[in-house]
Amino acid sequence: QLQLVESGGGLVQPGGSLRLSCAASGFTLDYRAIGWFRQAPGKEREGVSCIGSSDGRIFYADSVKGRFTISRDNAKNTLYLQMNSLKPEDTAVYYCAADRRLFTLCGLTSRTYDYWGPGTQVTVSS
Repeated sequence: QLQLVESGGGLVQPGGSLRLSCAASGFTLDYRAIGWFRQAPGKEREGVSCIGSSDGRIFYADSVKGRFTISRDNAKNTLYLQMNSLKPEDTAVYYCAADRRLFTLCGLTSRTYDYWGPGTQVTVSS
């Protein structure tokens, strides 16, 4: 069974940090474009960051550049998102996603991805 499961979300004060994890099972994240998306209440899902498989290039949304860091551990079949200097506007459900194709570039549009996790809630509030 192909599955992605996020973890690490929670409630944090502004300026704080969280690290999200996304564990894959039933398929390998290696050689695939993978990414993080988020959706706040009443807003569309937006791309946060991604890693391409064919060239390893990393992209970030302007809103998180310098604060978030994406990484992957192929040995653990896991994707991470380190989030620092969190702001209330970062509050959202965060999803990880993977492309079913191999050796592709990544993008911050959701249509690029075929496999999705159920999401983990991140709330930034004092």
